[in-house]
Amino acid sequence: MKYDKNNIFAKILRKEISCKKIFENEHVLSFYDINPQKKIHALVIPKGEYINLDDFNHKASDQEIVALNKAITIVAGLLNISINKGKGYRALTNLGEYGGQEVPHLHFHLFGGENVGKMVE
Repeated sequence: MKYDKNNIFAKILRKEISCKKIFENEHVLSFYDINPQKKIHALVIPKGEYINLDDFNHKASDQEIVALNKAITIVAGLLNISINKGKGYRALTNLGEYGGQEVPHLHFHLFGGENVGKMVE
């Protein structure tokens, strides 16, 4: 599968679509989901053109991989849902059709601020 440069996250990264930013650094952008599924629902995305986690882990630099992982923890802290500041959260990424991926750009959902419930039904 080829990366789609017109997906919504690519447009957000190019500032063609606005977002409510939470955190940004050289490699990562985090913002609130426009259709929250829980009390707190944020997204953390790499700035590089990666379709999903498998694509990212095969192609990303070590710096990008570390930056994305650290950003998840940083954003959870900023949202006061981390173990150190809150009661915990769920970090979730979907891969491909069977995994429920809707946007072909790697993204992690961070859910928190309430009990997020069972993993799958």
